[in-house]
This record gives sequence, C-alpha cells and structure tokens, in this order.
Amino acid sequence: MAGPKSPKAPKSPKAPKSPKARAKVVVSRLAEQYPGTAEELCALRHDNAFQLLVATILSAQTTDARVNMVTPALFAEYPDADALAHADPERLEELIRSTGFFRSKAKSLLGMSQGLVARFGGEVPSAMEDLVTLPGVGRKTANVVRSVAFGEPGLAVDTHVGRLARRLGFSASSDPEVVERDLDALVPPEEWGTLSLRLILHGRAVCVARNPRCGECVLADVCPSARVPA
Repeated sequence: MAGPKSPKAPKSPKAPKSPKARAKVVVSRLAEQYPGTAEELCALRHDNAFQLLVATILSAQTTDARVNMVTPALFAEYPDADALAHADPERLEELIRSTGFFRSKAKSLLGMSQGLVARFGGEVPSAMEDLVTLPGVGRKTANVVRSVAFGEPGLAVDTHVGRLARRLGFSASSDPEVVERDLDALVPPEEWGTLSLRLILHGRAVCVARNPRCGECVLADVCPSARVPA
C-alpha cells in the first residue's frame, strides 16, 4: 500500500500575461509603495490651481526642488493671474532665472496669465480643451492641473512615465500623447492622476534611466524588462 504523498511546495503565482492584468498589479503595488492622493503625491508646492499651473510650467527641464525654491518669491509678488498678467518681463525673468530657459518660460507665464484674465475671468479652467489653449500649456501640464488641483482624470506623461510605460510593456511609443492613450486604455480614469505621479516617483527612486535597480523593485516579477538574477 502506498504511503501518503509528500506535500508539494506551493506554486508561486504566475505573472499576469496581458497588459491590462499587469497594469492592475502595477497600480495596486505602487499605491502601497507610494500612498496618498494626487494632491499629496505632487512635489510642486502650491496653494491653488493658479500656483500649480505656474509651477508646472516652470518645472520643464528642471527639478521640482528648484521650482519650489523660486515660487515663494514669485507668488508673493504675483499672487494671481491679474498680477502676473501685468508683470514686468525683465523682473519676471529675474525671479525665475535659476529654473533655466527663463526667457521662454517668462513669455509663457505672461501669455498664460493674460489668457486667463481675458478669456476665463482670471480663473484656471478645468477642461482639457480650455487649458491647452493657454500659452505654455500642453497636455502634460494640463493633466497635472486637472488631476492634482481639480481631482479630474488626467495622466501626465513625462520622461519617467514614458520610460516606465515602455519597460512595463504598456506602450511601445516614445510619443507622450500615444503613451497617454495607451495607459488610459489600461487603467480606470480614477487612477490616472495618482498612477502618473507614482510612476514618476518610482522612476526617480528605483527604475532609473541608466541602471534600473530591479533587485529592489516591487514590480520586478511582473515587469517584462526586469533584470533580476535567477
């Protein structure tokens, strides 16, 4: 008579094969790793939608830390759209010089604030179709403002989000608008804003551009690009 069978070792869960199933795991794990709302996860310091819009325009080609060093003095001098719309260009350039590309950014800030005053009563609109008509405001900036300031669906794609989307097999494109559409199709709208910010945080801390730290990544077992020794 045969003896009792030896207990089998439990099988490790299989990695989800479809992008949608993988996206669900990524959303869940990053939420545990980087908890908080879009407002709490946003590194740009601001008190309202106008300040966030200004800070996001300034954040191009520089760090959030650098923007946060500049904005207190900027907002003290120009607290709203009407004040900024009438700013002296040279004074504005002086205040934002350290963020880089200060002349083009000053031009964008002036045009943006003048557009707010002329067409939106000085208030920042929440609709994508309105935001992108403002100088210096593309889809990425508009999505930051929509998701963080207004709690509306908006998935901003910067270099970190684009890189992680490709590494995770969610998109094959380097075009931010295509990446945005690809991610939007995989993730519920209520997750768009927080996922974008969590991907940015993860891209800065772990999934860095040149030498991703796959060995300490919470997504390594579901990431098709992970380089983890067996």
